[in-house]
Parts: sequence; C-alpha cells; structure tokens
Amino acid sequence: MSARIDDADVRPAVRATGTSPSPSTSTSPSPSAIRAPRHPDGPPMLEVRGLDVVFGSGSQSVRVLRGVDVTVGTGRTVGLVGESGSGKSTLAKALVGTVRPSAGSIRIGGVDVRTLGRRDRAAIRRRVQMIPQDPYSSLDPRRTIGQALAEAVDPRHPDVRRHRDLIAEWLRVVRMPADAIDRYPHEFSGGQRQRIAIARGLLVRPEFVVADEITSALDVSVQAEILNLVARLRRELGLSMLFISHNLAVVRHVSDDVVVLYRGDVVEQGPTEQVYADPQHPYTRSLLAAVPGAPGFSID
Repeated sequence: MSARIDDADVRPAVRATGTSPSPSTSTSPSPSAIRAPRHPDGPPMLEVRGLDVVFGSGSQSVRVLRGVDVTVGTGRTVGLVGESGSGKSTLAKALVGTVRPSAGSIRIGGVDVRTLGRRDRAAIRRRVQMIPQDPYSSLDPRRTIGQALAEAVDPRHPDVRRHRDLIAEWLRVVRMPADAIDRYPHEFSGGQRQRIAIARGLLVRPEFVVADEITSALDVSVQAEILNLVARLRRELGLSMLFISHNLAVVRHVSDDVVVLYRGDVVEQGPTEQVYADPQHPYTRSLLAAVPGAPGFSID
C-alpha cells in the first residue's frame, strides 16, 4: 500500500523546540526539523552534504535529489526510507560511483571522493560495496558461485583455486552449504542468492555497505532470515551501513537511525525509535499508517 499526502503538507518536520511550523511548502528541512542522530566519537564513516543529482538538461532536466544530507557513524546503520521514485536508489548509486552528483560532497572516512583523481577514486570506491536488490540479475548465470566471488576479490584475475579458502569461509559465515562454491545461481532460491550477494559484498571487508532493498523480493519468512543475518553480521563485524527500504517495519529492525526521503528531499531523520514513537512529518506518519503492523520478524 502506498502512502499519499498532499504536496501542501510536505514541509520539514519541526521538532519540539518551542517554535511553530513554517508556512512554507518547501520540503528542504531546517536544522530544527531534524533530530540529531547518535554517533560515537570520531569522524563519521559517511557524510553526504548538499547532494544534488539532476538527470537530463535544460527544459528536460529532472532534479532527483535536492540538497540531501546524510551522516552514518562508524559502526552504525542508517535506514533510508521512501516510496519508489523518492531518490533512494539514486543516492545509493551516487555513493558507489555509478551516478555523478550535480552538486554537494560525499565523504567516506573523512575523504571527499569528488576531489580525488580517477585512480584514488577507484581505490576508495572499493571500500564501499553495494548489496543489490536482485542478486540473480547481478550474478552471471554462466559462472559458478565460486567464480562470482573470486571476481569480487580480484576483478582482473579471478582465481577460484587461489581464493577458495576465503570464499568457503564467507559462504559459511552466511550459512550456505560448502558445495555452493561449485554450483550455479539458478540452483538456489531467492533467499539463498541474497545470502550469496551478502557474502560477495562483504568478503573484501568494505568500510561501508549500501544494502539496496535487499528483502523486497522475498516473502516474510525469508525476509526474517535475511534480516537476522544482517543484524548478526553488523554486530560481529562492526559494519557501517546504509540500509535502503520502502518498508518502515523492516528498517526498524536493523537501523540505529532513520532518514525519510520524499521526492528527493530529506523530510525527517533521527534515532529510529524516536522517529517511530513520535513521527513529526506528515509523510512519515503516512508511511507508518500504510504499514498495518510490523511483520513477525524475530531478530536474534
């Protein structure tokens, strides 16, 4: 079910600061509209500031992201929530370097990646890995799982024999059978392929992970298994992650903080439980109203 609100209601969610909401209909949030996420001491792993993405040019241009600010602390997971067309996947692609921003900055580990040369940019991008929504389309059906994971380790010279122990270990970590290394993608279920995609994203030990709608194509029981796996790995590995979903119930189970995106604008953000307990923006309330109840997930 899709959440719908009138454009006139799309304005920054003003927190309880003693001020009244602005009459402006702009979706651009003011500082008072955003709850500060909790971060450990030290620089955040990811800082996105004033990020714009425009597709096309002239009268045909479309501004997909509008001055987006997102911060992910080291070892923390931020849930990015919004309907289809809100700009979630565009932001994900900008983070991994497949979409070029029109303005703004992206800092990973304190380094502004937009100021780097091509070689340095490629090196830092390896520190950021995406787990895709549809692992089947991202896995070459002609290659075994071992070959797919070996390519992630060494794209130029993938060698299953050389990296077999590493690949086998990561398949074990995501609770896949040992013989998966010699089998092909079509031999596995959707949930198993998502586990393989998680292993492929993590075996290079990235500093930051973008999980893009990784449970959206799975039924509820399999979603629970994948969410349990993600929750366990983020604890054990201390992962820093942007977890993208249209489902607020899913995001609640894995995220420390949540960012709500509407038509390319951040309209609300803050610690997850605060946003769920007291949503300030009408769009956030509409998204919550569209979820009849949290699915029966049990996070270990």
